[in-house]
Amino acid sequence: MAAEIVNPRSDSGSESAPEEPFDPAFALHRGGKMAIQATVPVRDKDDLSLAYTPGVAKVCSAIAEQPELVHDYTWKSQVVAVVTDGTAVLGLGDIGPEASLPVMEGKAILFKQFGGVDAVPIALATTDTDEIVETVVRLAPSFGGVNLEDISAPRCFEIERKLQERLDIPVFHDDQHGTAVVTLAALRNAAKLTGRGLGELRAVISGAGAAGVAIAKFLLEAGLGDVAVADRKGIVSRDRQDLNSVKRELAEITNKAGLSGSLETALAGADVFIGVSGGTVSEEAVASMAPGAYVFAMANPNPEVHPDVAHKYAAVVATGRSDFPNQINNVLAFPGIFAGALQVRASRITEGMKIAAANALADVVGDQLAADYVIPSPFDERVAPAVTAAVAAAARAEGVARR
Repeated sequence: MAAEIVNPRSDSGSESAPEEPFDPAFALHRGGKMAIQATVPVRDKDDLSLAYTPGVAKVCSAIAEQPELVHDYTWKSQVVAVVTDGTAVLGLGDIGPEASLPVMEGKAILFKQFGGVDAVPIALATTDTDEIVETVVRLAPSFGGVNLEDISAPRCFEIERKLQERLDIPVFHDDQHGTAVVTLAALRNAAKLTGRGLGELRAVISGAGAAGVAIAKFLLEAGLGDVAVADRKGIVSRDRQDLNSVKRELAEITNKAGLSGSLETALAGADVFIGVSGGTVSEEAVASMAPGAYVFAMANPNPEVHPDVAHKYAAVVATGRSDFPNQINNVLAFPGIFAGALQVRASRITEGMKIAAANALADVVGDQLAADYVIPSPFDERVAPAVTAAVAAAARAEGVARR
């Protein structure tokens, strides 16, 4: 992939393409946002004979005899498939594979820009769980990792699980785990800033989709005291009879306080609010939280709690937006996580690797820690190297690295 955002087709277009008033977003996207770029020259017949036949046959034969050589003599060890079915795209919902492609291209250039990792967008024309799994399994020989993107819950959980069971390369659903990693990093620093430990905190998560479920599980794994998760019908609890299998499992490990009822009920006295659902939380509910609370309202473009309201009551406020301090942005996590995993040819991305990524990300802030700086900027050049190194080290420590 080209490292720079260059569009050689920017002046071309279909004759049938609709005319639109000038818009910089359309101007940038015309012709696509990425292209394949050769890493070796083909200037003459000698170059051609090495890059293709007959020279390439020697390499093919060597890989046939020793399959692990594919990592050394192809792009496999440095390229990720970005796979979607277009069912949960940003805030747009189920818009289909074609309409999701600009987002997947965007994800690919973020991989390259922020982690030095090549990525190929793959939008699939199926929403069937088994078809998606079978398709990705068949594509997997070409890639060193699989990043699942914008696939709706609860199918996303089953797809990730089945793929990781069948593949010996990392499978990572960024909507789940990338969000969870960055959230934990910000929460660690918020707790550090206010002199508290994760074990002292009770959190409430608005949203029981991919991100909400993953954040809840990950924060508990990292030592959070308690967390309650609320969906559209209220708090996910053992006494509810309308839960799918994912939420039933969630009910077994969350909500130690035994709360029931609405999100607003759970927020009374809570230390942390994490929003990954959209909608609006009333000011009264925010005011009922514990003194010195943290509000992470991450819905885009409209946070569940506007920062102006949150700052009246909370010690630390974060959003998913770039125009407010403390942006919880997945780009802080996934490029470095995959770069570290690929660097050591990891067979999977473990909980320990994700926790290492969160800790490294939190540590980047260092002595500059402040209420409006608990998480670094995506443009901080220290981020990707720190996360990459931490993930690679954790992979070796956990025995999933192969070099």
